[in-house]
Amino acid sequence: MGIKIIADNRKARFNYEIIDKFEVGVMLLGTEVKSLRAGKLNLGDAYASVRNAELFLNNANIPAYTHGNLHNHDPLRVRKLLAHRKEIQRLIGLTKEKGLSLIPLKAYWKSGKVKLELGIGRGKKLHDKRKTMRDRDWNRDKARILKGE
Repeated sequence: MGIKIIADNRKARFNYEIIDKFEVGVMLLGTEVKSLRAGKLNLGDAYASVRNAELFLNNANIPAYTHGNLHNHDPLRVRKLLAHRKEIQRLIGLTKEKGLSLIPLKAYWKSGKVKLELGIGRGKKLHDKRKTMRDRDWNRDKARILKGE
């Protein structure tokens, strides 16, 4: 079985300098799984937090399942993330450092289960974002010039 990407948080790579990445599982309800199978997920404003030695995903929007009934899920509910205890302890230590955050980068199906790629990131300043845009534009122009030759 391969990996099928559900959602990619491209904005996070622009706003944060990603230091490290790791994979976690997500605890979901039945209608959330059906909505994810339809490819509906928004990680734009999402972030992860550590409370009581457990990981949680906040502000991830999984829209309500269209064919669901009155037992449909709340789209913005807090979802528990599944990781090994040692990983969580390491994350607790890293997030206590000044300026480090847990940002969801990508959600995907892996062998029938929903996995989330979390990144440990430090927020970029405005001049860092400008440099990123300048480098991206230069690489695009360089590829265009080389292709023309």
